[in-house]
Order: sequence, then structure tokens, then C-alpha cells
Amino acid sequence: MAKAKAPQAPPGTKAGAKPVYALVGSDAFLQLQKLGAIARLLPKDAQRFDFDGDRATLAEVLDEVRSFAMFGSGKLVVIRNAEAFITRFREQLEDYLAAPCDSATLVLRADTLPKVQRVYKLIVKVGQVEECNAPTDPRSLAKWAMEQAKSAHGVTITPDAAALLADLVGNDLGRLDSELEKLAIQSDGKPIDAKSVSGGVTFQREQEMWAMTNELAAGQPADALKRWRQLVQSDTSAEFRAVTWLAMWLEDVGVVMASKRGAGPGVGKLAWKYKDRLNAFIQTAEALGPAGHSRALSLLAEIDHQSKSGIGDAATNVERFILAVGTAT
Repeated sequence: MAKAKAPQAPPGTKAGAKPVYALVGSDAFLQLQKLGAIARLLPKDAQRFDFDGDRATLAEVLDEVRSFAMFGSGKLVVIRNAEAFITRFREQLEDYLAAPCDSATLVLRADTLPKVQRVYKLIVKVGQVEECNAPTDPRSLAKWAMEQAKSAHGVTITPDAAALLADLVGNDLGRLDSELEKLAIQSDGKPIDAKSVSGGVTFQREQEMWAMTNELAAGQPADALKRWRQLVQSDTSAEFRAVTWLAMWLEDVGVVMASKRGAGPGVGKLAWKYKDRLNAFIQTAEALGPAGHSRALSLLAEIDHQSKSGIGDAATNVERFILAVGTAT
């Protein structure tokens, strides 16, 4: 009687994907872009499984990467916040990476992964590490915008327009791509020039809102209040967008707080955003302090709730926040 043939592994990584990838960097847009490219290397019917590194257990992750796909011809297993997972299961993960399974592709998404770690070295040996950090200098960012416009949106953007767009938006690649998409639609196939970028109503409003929060960041609450009142008069939607902008500003204050404690990525990541006002912003954040930062967060949450509940005037609520923060600094 002939022996039964051993089951063949499905063509997971055999289709072109490596068994392990690490997507390392703080730019979520680049991580997702790289993840999409990896997924396209797998068979079209490959199954995808996502885990959060804070909560995932070693057993459930390894069960997925080591078992055959039930309804497809491959697997893509993705771990978000992989730093936490690596910290909890470092030795066991190193053992897996020494001889990874070829029936699935494991992707670790992490903000940081030091090159001196054995995990990093093993991934380089059996798979691939992809850097996912946005360019930090204006020239490189403008170059990225030009390449992205062509490859993703099928349109040309002139160098001066790309430089202006980068200056207006900063190095948030997701937002840059979104604005490129809008400009591509408006251009109707024609090259995007600087006039098209600067004439966009969205950019004018974004600049005005940024100018308001930038005055607050520089410790100039009176100027911030003046800009806010001008904004409300010219843009009826301003009061609905202000909370989002102020929340982003408070997130940056939190970066300064974390940096003082020796945690987080440090204030260097804010240099692009605040430019020549970075030192003034740091002084404002330090004057606010952890307690003031916490009170500001609570006040903003209260204002957001009141505005959405129809309690008081939304524009006046924002004024109250600006005055409260100004008094604290």
C-alpha cells in the first residue's frame, strides 16, 4: 500500500513575500503603505490576522503563523505596537525568528527597534526591516510629494508647488497624500503649480488655524485670541475645528513633558512644526507644566462636550480655553 503523501505547505511566502518583516518608524502612513506592498506579494486569497502587541499572547500569535490557512492559500499575521510584544516574549520570539514558518508572513509594526537587538538582526537575516519615518528636511519632503503625486495619483506637481505644499502641511505624510489627492482631482490632469496650492481654500483655513495655535504655543494668548476672533468672523466652521487643533497642540505639549521625564521621542520631532518658534513653544509648555497640561486637557474635553451639547456658545468656549491657558503660562 502506497504511503500517503505529506500535506504540502500553502504557498504563503513562496509567492514572493518573506516570512518576517519589521515596519519600523513613527509614520503610520508609511507603515500602512509598506504593509499594503507586502500583502500584494501574497496570494490574493491569503487570510489576514491582526493582533495588538499590548494584549496578544505568544500562543495565539504562534498558532496563527504555524497553522495552515483554512480558507486561503497563505496568511498575513500583523502585530501592531510590536515593541510591547517583543518586550514580553523576547526569547521565545528570537527562537521563532531563528527558524520561521514559511506558511505565513509575520509583520511587526513598531515605532522603534534598535539595530543592536538580536530580534532586529534575526529579522534582517530571514526577512526584511523597512524604515517608516517621514523625511525631516524640506527638500526631501518636497521630493517625496513629487514622487507620491506621480506614482499614487498620476499627476505632476512642480518643484516649487511641492515645496510650498510641504511647508504648509509639514511632514505628516498621510495628510500630504490626502491633499495631493484633492489637488490631483482639481487639476484635471494638468500639472499642479504653486498657485493651485496657495489658492486652496482648505490651506488658507488651515494656515489661519495654525497661526492661532502657534501664537498660543509662543506664549502670546492675546494674539491667539485676536486671531481666533478674526477666524470666527471669516469662517463659520472654525468653531467646530478648533477643538481638534487645540488637542493637537496639547499633544505637542505632552511631548515636551515626556521629554523632560526622559521618555518619548523627544522635542526634536517638533522642530519641523514649530521651526524658529520651537524654543518659545518649549518655554510655554514648561511654564504650563504637568499639572497645567492636565487641567488644560480636562478643560478642552469639557468645552468639547459643552459645544456638542449646545451648552454655551462654541466660539466663546474656545475663547475661555485660550484665556485659561494664557493665564497658566
